[in-house]
Amino acid sequence: MLSTLRNAWKVPDLRKRMIFTLLMVAIIRMGIYIPVPGVDASKLLTLTANGGTLFSFYDMLSGGAFGKFSIFAMGVGPYINASIIMQLLVIAIPYLEQLSKEGLEGRKKIQDYTRYASIVLGALQAFGMYAIISGTGAFSSNSSLTIFMVILTMTTASTFLVWIGEQITGKGIGNGVSLIIFINIISGLPDLVYKIAGLQTAGTVNFVEVIMFIVVAIALLVAVVIASLAERRIPVQYAGKSVGNKTFKGQSTHIPINVNGSGVIGIIFAMSVMTFPETIAQLKPNSWISTFITSSPWSIFERNSWKYALVYFVLVVFFTWFYTQVTFKPDEMAENMHKSSGFIPGIRPGGNTATYIDMVLTKISILGGTFAAVIAIFPIIIEGYTHFKGIYFGGTMLLIMVNVALETLRQLESQLVMRHYQGFLR
Repeated sequence: MLSTLRNAWKVPDLRKRMIFTLLMVAIIRMGIYIPVPGVDASKLLTLTANGGTLFSFYDMLSGGAFGKFSIFAMGVGPYINASIIMQLLVIAIPYLEQLSKEGLEGRKKIQDYTRYASIVLGALQAFGMYAIISGTGAFSSNSSLTIFMVILTMTTASTFLVWIGEQITGKGIGNGVSLIIFINIISGLPDLVYKIAGLQTAGTVNFVEVIMFIVVAIALLVAVVIASLAERRIPVQYAGKSVGNKTFKGQSTHIPINVNGSGVIGIIFAMSVMTFPETIAQLKPNSWISTFITSSPWSIFERNSWKYALVYFVLVVFFTWFYTQVTFKPDEMAENMHKSSGFIPGIRPGGNTATYIDMVLTKISILGGTFAAVIAIFPIIIEGYTHFKGIYFGGTMLLIMVNVALETLRQLESQLVMRHYQGFLR
């Protein structure tokens, strides 16, 4: 990794791209400390103090902006939600599915629809945040003008972040939106180290426990890297054919299916389902709903309990499998393979090929979902069965960090290959 970065820095064009990316990151980090007018951020500490909650997850993705309730408090969350919704709608709506098959122009239209949807979702999310936070007394005034200013400020700032991400994608290095989330997560690591040091200083944990925590964290990082790089390869054989006066020999290739292809999508869906009742309880703290969620022995939403962890685990596996089944289309893959005179050795073309691919996808998605579920419940185990209380260190952040880092490095390596950089090709 370091050699790739060093070689990329020697290429003038890539060096300009890297400097541009760093400047954009600096602008983002400065915006983290610009507060929304009329908000007392000190009263929001209770919302993000407990690790594993929906608010602490938002605070992690926004690089601490939610806890400060700065203009970037929503981060690129509305755009991410709009992208996921649009991916599902492409499959459900024939018009969008047709656009996705029209090449570059069709994808541009879908991208425009995603941007418009992100603005609408951003306004709704900003209003929802106001409704939740207003109960804490953080706002100096609850007038209509205050509500309008909060929604306008946060929606505009979120749209500006997406624009910065697109600029990084076009003029910088890596996927801009993903890189913004990566930088925000990285910015929280010093605070994590400070909290661990504070626990040791206070005598809550000893030195041996800290070393064990570091070893487990490194092992988890290695497991995430292996899972992100692991793939199941379906062999494909293409028959030889003649086109005009040219004859093309048959060739062997494969279809790569990543074990962790859905990334953190399954975890995000499951987290949303499990934390939604808790959010409702915070909106109505004295209602019977709040009593059932927080005090009932039958409630599965009691955080750090085995029932919560079990349901969370099952939901992550289910949503990972569901997302894989929705996004991958074995029928189309089998049809395109048949049109190109390709076949899977030992499998008849057509329906049998589609059935085989679907079976492989199901096995891989369940395996990847199980790994993601283990990663997801790791913070619950840390919080419930160790002395590391109030520390949100989960595999979710590692999944995001590793995937973004690997994607960025791949782009750098492809840029170096395009420029035939001799030091790299050795």
